Amino acid sequence: MSENTSVAAALPQNGKRRRMMIMIFVLFMVLGFLYFLYWFFVLSIREQTDDAYVNGNKVVISSQVSGTVVAVFADDTQAVKAGQILVKLDPLDAQTALSRSASLLAQTVRQVRQQTLSADQYDSVIVTRQLELARAHTDLDKREPLLAEHAIALEEVRHAREAVELSRAALAQAQSQSRASHALVDGLPIEDNPAVQQAKTAYRDAWISAKRNAVIAPVAGYVAERSVQLGQHIQAGQPLMTVIALNALWVDANFKEVQLRHLRIGQAAQVHSDLYGSSLIYHGHVKGMSAGTGSAFSLLPAQNATGNWIKVVQRVPVRIQIEARDLGKYPLRIGLSTNVIVDTKDQSGSVLAAQSSDTAASDTSVYTQDLDQANATANAVVRENLGSGR
Repeated sequence: MSENTSVAAALPQNGKRRRMMIMIFVLFMVLGFLYFLYWFFVLSIREQTDDAYVNGNKVVISSQVSGTVVAVFADDTQAVKAGQILVKLDPLDAQTALSRSASLLAQTVRQVRQQTLSADQYDSVIVTRQLELARAHTDLDKREPLLAEHAIALEEVRHAREAVELSRAALAQAQSQSRASHALVDGLPIEDNPAVQQAKTAYRDAWISAKRNAVIAPVAGYVAERSVQLGQHIQAGQPLMTVIALNALWVDANFKEVQLRHLRIGQAAQVHSDLYGSSLIYHGHVKGMSAGTGSAFSLLPAQNATGNWIKVVQRVPVRIQIEARDLGKYPLRIGLSTNVIVDTKDQSGSVLAAQSSDTAASDTSVYTQDLDQANATANAVVRENLGSGR
């Protein structure tokens, strides 16, 4: 009797346990199906990496001329504008060279003026020598008939003939001198004479060197790595500081080589910075991919032709261009860590970047005014020494 009772009590418990196992199995099946859907519609069309860092253009500021630093107008962390003076050098030597070149230009203009007047003077000498030759011929023509009549001495005729030869030689000499003088000045006005142009070039060089005693910022940005100090004698091309444009940053995302097969240029990307957390999303797109892995461009590339070789998955830098409006709202810094997610659903883009165009990737106009102002100043010096007759 007791055995039948225990069996009857166990049957409901086994049924309840079976139902729980079925429910758990169904639950796992549902979760697995949901994860499959999430993977198929989301994860399978995304590539993600946390090996990504913010990068940007680091514009190294250097002087174009040598000199001694007398003033520094920017320090680390400060914002600067394009064209703003950052460092000033002692202008004494440059001003002395500029004055010397201005004097040389003025002297050259006056010398060319003198050469022009000398050429005109030799033209007058030619006319004089032509008149003298004509007079000598006239005298000889008068004396030769008299010699036949024995009305004049032979020596006097001989002197007349010598006078003709001397006048002819003097005329040839004057013509040669005139051609030599005109060769220096003919065909061009004084201001376009080669000697004047050479002196103008020397003056422009001195003027530009004097203006370049002020080191200016080629782009707007923030100062970093300042190393220049007051009283320091610097050489042309020596790094003084760095200006970083924080409004044009990008992210170098190092994807594994097995992830590259789905990446295309132009695909949308989301960037999360450790600085602001995962709640803030930077929008961007794939700008391009590096031509080699990171190890290929390292200072000491790995040598795999060894007996203990171990395969290591390589990573390729992929540039993610961040939208400027996001950077304006939430500034980033070079070197910050980020997490990058690329939506690979769109496969219409190319794998390799298109050929570069003739348009400059970046440019500046802060130096263009130098040459125009130098030419204007040199032309003023030339006009002052052309004289009232010009």
